[in-house]
Amino acid sequence: MKTRYTRNLLAASAIIACGSAQAGEVLFVDSYHEGYAWSDGIAAGIQETLDGSGHNLTIFRMDTKRNKGDDFKVEASQKAFDLIQESKPDVVIACDDNAAKFLIVEHLDGTDIPVVFCGLNWDASGYGFPTANVTGMVEVASADELVGMLAPGAAGDRVGFIGAETASEHKNYEAIASKFGDQINFTAADYVSNFEDFKTKFVELQDQVDILIFSNYAGIEGWEDGAAEEFILANTKIPTGSMQPFMQNFVTLVFGKVAEEQGAWSANAAMEIMGGKAVSDIPVTHNKEGLIIINGKIAEASGVELQAELVEIANSIVE
Repeated sequence: MKTRYTRNLLAASAIIACGSAQAGEVLFVDSYHEGYAWSDGIAAGIQETLDGSGHNLTIFRMDTKRNKGDDFKVEASQKAFDLIQESKPDVVIACDDNAAKFLIVEHLDGTDIPVVFCGLNWDASGYGFPTANVTGMVEVASADELVGMLAPGAAGDRVGFIGAETASEHKNYEAIASKFGDQINFTAADYVSNFEDFKTKFVELQDQVDILIFSNYAGIEGWEDGAAEEFILANTKIPTGSMQPFMQNFVTLVFGKVAEEQGAWSANAAMEIMGGKAVSDIPVTHNKEGLIIINGKIAEASGVELQAELVEIANSIVE
């Protein structure tokens, strides 16, 4: 089994030895829902890290990926806060932007409740983090490395972006374009609300760009994995890529973030806090691990040839 591809891997946070601290209560507030692969991976990383530590984990899911209205987000965050007031956890771990905006900023920042965030895309300063009681791990994507891996199989350097019509996807593209604009020649960015719109745009982009980043299907109404896979295999002509491992069935190449890394780091930070470390002494960091996944079926269908060296270091190949 190949190991994770790692960029500038720093030493992991120290894990408090089992039995060295009194058992604590950790509440994980997930912005989304069980069954959403990214959130499930973060939850798994938290659970695995806490297992055997003596600390207890409770999970509250806000379900704001499937319910996008602000009124629902406000109500869900209030329910999470009510649970916090009732259960009085020692540390709250909050995942993704909706939990940050509607729970941490509105209810927890500036209190004596320690908060560890994770999954915030690109930058936490927009929420005012870090603060005296809030720290965490920012989620960044190496789009330049992804495009670099796809470039040898492309006819030119025009790069397109397609994703769901959601605030998160707009933020992702804007951050990628801002950070990597000098290295990536973006010529198109499209956001789709439903599966039919996706099919139309996907076909159009095959002739408009040379490389396509398909960011995330979550939030595209009517999406069906089997139908989408069949459609993409029949219509893909250019190298496609994503930064999300759960997109491996729909793109040529994934250079993906590792959800479990976010969860493990957050759980380690929570244990340090429960062991007596001040939140302010744990600096905000960002993810450093990545997985390379090649979809051999899509590569063959599109006629895209990937470098042999890339195939050699891939963590897995979808056949």
